[in-house]
Amino acid sequence: MNLNTIHRVYFIGIGGIGMSAIARYFLANKKQVAGYDKTQTDITNSLVDLGMDVHFEDNIELVDKAFLNPEHTLVVYTPAVPKDHKELNFFKDNGFDVVKRSQILGLITEHTFCLAVAGTHGKTTTTSILGHLLNTCEVPLTAFLGGISENYNSNLILNGTEVSVVEADEFDRSFLTLSPDFACITSMDADHLDIYGDAAELKKSFVAFSERLKSNGKLFVKNGLPLDGITYGIEDDSDYTVQNIRIQNGAYIFDVKTPKDTIKDLEFNLPGRHNLSNALIALAMAVEYGCSYQQLAKGLATYKGVKRRFSYQIKTEDFVFIDDYAHHPQEISAVHQAVREMYPNKKVLAIFQPHLFSRTRDFIDDFAESLSKFDELLLLDIYPARELPIEGVTSNWLLGKVNNDKKQLVTKDELLNAIHNSEAQVVLTIGAGDIGAEVKRIKNEFSLEN
Repeated sequence: MNLNTIHRVYFIGIGGIGMSAIARYFLANKKQVAGYDKTQTDITNSLVDLGMDVHFEDNIELVDKAFLNPEHTLVVYTPAVPKDHKELNFFKDNGFDVVKRSQILGLITEHTFCLAVAGTHGKTTTTSILGHLLNTCEVPLTAFLGGISENYNSNLILNGTEVSVVEADEFDRSFLTLSPDFACITSMDADHLDIYGDAAELKKSFVAFSERLKSNGKLFVKNGLPLDGITYGIEDDSDYTVQNIRIQNGAYIFDVKTPKDTIKDLEFNLPGRHNLSNALIALAMAVEYGCSYQQLAKGLATYKGVKRRFSYQIKTEDFVFIDDYAHHPQEISAVHQAVREMYPNKKVLAIFQPHLFSRTRDFIDDFAESLSKFDELLLLDIYPARELPIEGVTSNWLLGKVNNDKKQLVTKDELLNAIHNSEAQVVLTIGAGDIGAEVKRIKNEFSLEN
């Protein structure tokens, strides 16, 4: 497929975080872009503001006639779209080029120097740090991010087309469409067992991904993973390792030992050892690419984070409100570690919305263990996303397994009252569903009081 001969690109599921980044990319490359999504969101509103035509009803008659010519229109869809989707089937039945998001990402990046970030946790933050570091070093790059960067207020960094930075997503094995020059694997914890069946199959797919590297490519792996590559870790014997960690004014100050020398007194402003690990691997990839230490130090110090990744919503002496996308037990534990490190003497209330019935079922005991660590817990109903309910799999079942005296199941309508009734000085919202809409309500309510 020759992307140069494509004049129009139509997206089914355009509001998805990965889809919208590609939509922005094509618009910036002077293509006409439109799409469908089932829900109007801040992301779809921002795409409309850029001039894209977006509608929210599955109806081919709502698609602009200009997009109904198969010779000049490419159709991109997300695997989350149901198989009986009317628009998707129209395009498939009428001779259009119809490709998954991962395939188009593979096409866009195959003629670039591609740096790909894989792993069950940390992809989005690592990708956005790496994109920011390379951009600070004036590398001509396009970075496709799985979240909205606070530095760029976008999920796309566009400063040229020679280099690409992408998230390599293991969901649906879609990362096997990429052929990176550099790749890193941050973690291989069990997840997406609704797709893979068991953890062994998931690990096999990561091995297959590592074999997608170009012949002279470099693989970076977190120390301890069962793969050969350039290793990275915190206070250990890795090829790239963080040493001499201090906390000053809520920021990490640390040194990085590289295979050749040591970079001293780097500053990084995101809390949590998991984020320090993400910063390290992004730094390692940028060093191996050829960036200067001085520019990399500036890039790390100016990195502001990704929305919904330990995002401060309210930060005063008396009250702190943080929002995070964590939706896997390991991620929840990482958020807990970060908040305890920053606020060791304050009570912490976690508000969690489980994401997917299958994930809740598969990791029920691990979820209970990670959620038990907080001082108080408010639990919302499970967000179904693409799934139908599974009998017996409920938030109430999860609540019963949590070892915490201060725990309760709440509806969204009861949420603000429940927070008011808490004595916690630090409030966390965590989850990957539609809990983001509650974040605005909580922020408005408690901003007025502080």
